Order: sequence, then C-alpha cells, then structure tokens
Amino acid sequence: MMELQQTHAWETKRHRGFVVDTTFVLFFLAVDCGQRFTFGIDGLLSAVTLAMFVVLPYFLPFQGEKPKFERWLFGRVVIAAFAIVLGAMFHQALGVILPEMFRFIPFTLLIVAAMISGYVQFYGLLRFRLAK
Repeated sequence: MMELQQTHAWETKRHRGFVVDTTFVLFFLAVDCGQRFTFGIDGLLSAVTLAMFVVLPYFLPFQGEKPKFERWLFGRVVIAAFAIVLGAMFHQALGVILPEMFRFIPFTLLIVAAMISGYVQFYGLLRFRLAK
C-alpha cells in the first residue's frame, strides 16, 4: 500500500512540467522565424506554423490537471515574442559580432529539440500502463 502511494506521488511530480519539451521547440522555432522574417508567402507560412505551435500543444494527451488555457497561452505567446526579438537581434549580429556560419545554429537546435520532443511525446503515448 505504501509503495503504491509513493509511486503515485512520483507520477504527480513527474507530470508537473506540462509540455515543457514543446516549449523548447517553440523557442527555437521562434528564434529561427525572427532571424529570417520576410514579408510574403514565406513569412506567412512561418507565422502560421509558429501560431499553430503556440496553441496546439495544449491539446496533447496528458495525465493530470492542465493549467487554464488563457494563462498557458499567454506564457507561450510571451516566450514566442521574446524568441522572435532574440532571433532578429541574432540576425543583426551575424557578420558583425558573430561569424556568418553561426546563422545555422538556431535551426540546428530546433531540429535537436524537435527530435527530443517527439521522443518524449511518443514515449508518453506508448509507455506501458497497468489497468486500474
């Protein structure tokens, strides 16, 4: 009995970080979008992709209590806006302060974060759970 309660407490602590992995992907995606923002179809597609990644992770499967949508969305919008500004500043620093070859770092980190996030999401969906 005591062992089951400890396992349940561990599960509750583990699920407190609601979609933290997708927040890293959102950050690096917004940095990349801020770095190469253009007006036109490319900019529109980047903005739509970023908007979808701000909103849709809320609807991922999750065991536990989700935070209020408005509060959660506000936090994600703040992170995305900060990252876009950071990406624009990063773009201005290329060739002046940083070498030109550094322009690929945000996209490389985006790919790594997306791979880790995908692994975490699939693990959460497919892990073995005992019937209650």
